[in-house]
Amino acid sequence: MKISLNWIRDFLDLDKEPSEIADILTSLGLEVEGLEDVKPSAVDLDKVFTGRVAACEPIPDTDHLSATTVDLGDGTLRSIVCGAPNVAAGQKVLVAVPGANVFSKDGSLFTIGERKVRGVMSAGMICAEDELGIGHDHSGIMVLPADTALGIPASRYLNMASDTVIEIGLTPNRADATNHLGVARDLAAYLRVQENAKIDLRLPDVSQFPDVSKLPAYPVDVENKEAAPRYTGLLLKGVKVQESPEWLQKRLLAVGQRPINNIVDVTNYVRIELGQPLHAFDADQIRGNKVVVKTLPEGTVFKSLDATDRKLFAEDLIICDAESNPMCIGGVFGGATSGVSDSTVNVFLESAFFNAGYIRRSMIRHNLRTDAAWCFEKGVDPNIALTSLKRAALLILELAGGEIASSVTDLYPTPVMPAKIPVSVKGVNTLIGIDLPAATIKSILTALEIGIESDQGDAFTAIIPTNKPDVIREADVVEEVLRVYGLDNVPVPAHIRSSMEITPNPNPEAVRKLAADFLASTGFNEAMSLSLTNSAYYTAEQPLLAIPAAELVYVNNTANQGLDCLRPMMLIGGLEAIRHNQNRQNPDLRLFELGKVYRWAKRVPKDMANAIGSTLPEASLIDSPDETQRLAIWLSGAHDSESWTPASKKSVDFYTLKAVVENLLQRLGISGYQETVLEGSDAFAFGIRYHRGPQELVSFGKVSAAIQKAMDLKNPVFFADFNFDKLMAALANNKVQYQAWSRFPTVRRDLALVLDQSVSFW
Repeated sequence: MKISLNWIRDFLDLDKEPSEIADILTSLGLEVEGLEDVKPSAVDLDKVFTGRVAACEPIPDTDHLSATTVDLGDGTLRSIVCGAPNVAAGQKVLVAVPGANVFSKDGSLFTIGERKVRGVMSAGMICAEDELGIGHDHSGIMVLPADTALGIPASRYLNMASDTVIEIGLTPNRADATNHLGVARDLAAYLRVQENAKIDLRLPDVSQFPDVSKLPAYPVDVENKEAAPRYTGLLLKGVKVQESPEWLQKRLLAVGQRPINNIVDVTNYVRIELGQPLHAFDADQIRGNKVVVKTLPEGTVFKSLDATDRKLFAEDLIICDAESNPMCIGGVFGGATSGVSDSTVNVFLESAFFNAGYIRRSMIRHNLRTDAAWCFEKGVDPNIALTSLKRAALLILELAGGEIASSVTDLYPTPVMPAKIPVSVKGVNTLIGIDLPAATIKSILTALEIGIESDQGDAFTAIIPTNKPDVIREADVVEEVLRVYGLDNVPVPAHIRSSMEITPNPNPEAVRKLAADFLASTGFNEAMSLSLTNSAYYTAEQPLLAIPAAELVYVNNTANQGLDCLRPMMLIGGLEAIRHNQNRQNPDLRLFELGKVYRWAKRVPKDMANAIGSTLPEASLIDSPDETQRLAIWLSGAHDSESWTPASKKSVDFYTLKAVVENLLQRLGISGYQETVLEGSDAFAFGIRYHRGPQELVSFGKVSAAIQKAMDLKNPVFFADFNFDKLMAALANNKVQYQAWSRFPTVRRDLALVLDQSVSFW
């Protein structure tokens, strides 16, 4: 999420460097991932100042150059050669000093320096509009009003200050910080507590909203009150849809929002400012002049804003007209015909509180990850809907004209009240690990605008604002206290208690490390492929590996629909890595990977499925995915690394892999297994299986030519697939037998020594 510091400063006075603010935000739990300086122009407006032309004389033998003396109010008169036809003594102008970047005639940037022009020293440039990037006029220099003060930076004079955009990695529990007001609230709380600052937030002023209570309300019917607990709306007539003013466009662009038109831009502006998504409908496109909020039958076709025909689900919350025509997927995406266009004159403005579960499910089902849906799924404050509606309406009246033509519709049958959480000072200190005074705890909560009632000194009730839906228990209140108090302020205890950990024998982690170390020592590189894969590998008309679709564990991956299931085997991920390397001139590969594969195999009781929130079939048992630990090995290319020797280059083969497999089993201490030739395998052209009865330890062999061709692999690949769970079972059954060292160790060579007779020995 992007936050504009200039926007934050609209809410509170913040006299700190961006780096300091970034550190504060990170300590508050809003981890800063990056800072970016955003300049209103490519020109260094901070190096351009207001000045006065103290003297101006034409330069001999030129038809347009003048030698000027310019005063910037710093006590130094600067000599500047100017070619503008309208320059004259006494003018107030904008002057770029040496080191500033300005635009040339061809639109490229160049740096102002000190140089002689026709024998006259020039230390700066008196600028025209196009040279500063604020216009296109090059007919002459900009002449400022006569009462303009000297030495003012152009960025301040033109009200075009640079901005700093902070990128925040917002965690799912921080619904209160999805907007600039929420971030400003956190900063204000920090400054109140840590610096004892007297700070008041400047909230957007909606006091000028007119009294429209006598106007008729626009008809709205909310049929699904569970999905839409609050719905507010307002009709505006006579608006003029046009391009937004420059200040609004810059605000939106700074945080990555593309300007569209003044009406839509206002709705986006209020969402980013206050955290309340809004939607503007073309009121003339609402049939029957009525809005109905409900669900529609499964399969109803809805043409969305991106001109796509979407089939609705029975659980999608839809904003309809009086004839049940879908106009918008509530809180997610607008319709192709009901939205604001250049011809719109009358607007119905919606500000609603939608159920987060409904919004998230619709967003995922339709793969529509919109900014509005992102806000709703985290949790929107239901009690800011009306303020946001008024704020947006006032901005529209200011930027698009028109008038309010209805009273405010506010359907809120069951208002959401602030949560009340019992808190004890002892409980807070127990979780934090230090003894904070009760007064400190209460002052932090007050700074966060969390109310306190039933105060008994060492216990009280915290009144949680509705913009913090994640704060539902005492531990959450403690988290609020700790992040403002500062985790770094909690001392590390002198004594740290630890407990013994009993590990299983054999220890799976130790065995994994042993196997990885052995393979790495023999020239292998560890691969780390995705657990997600494409089901088409297994279910297409001509699959690489035929695996029944019922065995695949599908996932609803809206970010990448090509990765729609969990991998049922390790082979494909390694082949993709080999292809990637071969296409980059790295064909000689030895890879291994430890990971899991997933298939539907187990059956679990229905009551257990209820506990994990599964959707149950009618049967008393349901399928549950089976996760199996595997160790996979891939070999391809040359047997040995490149060498200066002239010997012919040998390629890896089946016996290269067989040696690796047997050496690894020996290193793990596993023996006494049977060997069976693999037959009828889609994966292998030929291969062997090592097993103990029905318990398979490893299957290995040459990858089939069909798979090699389909994956576009240039060299043969040899693959081994260890069942790591079975290896652990085999190790558990191994019996360690003690054998004493021989008292008469063997000698490979008989050595005879010739010694002088004077050498004594025993």
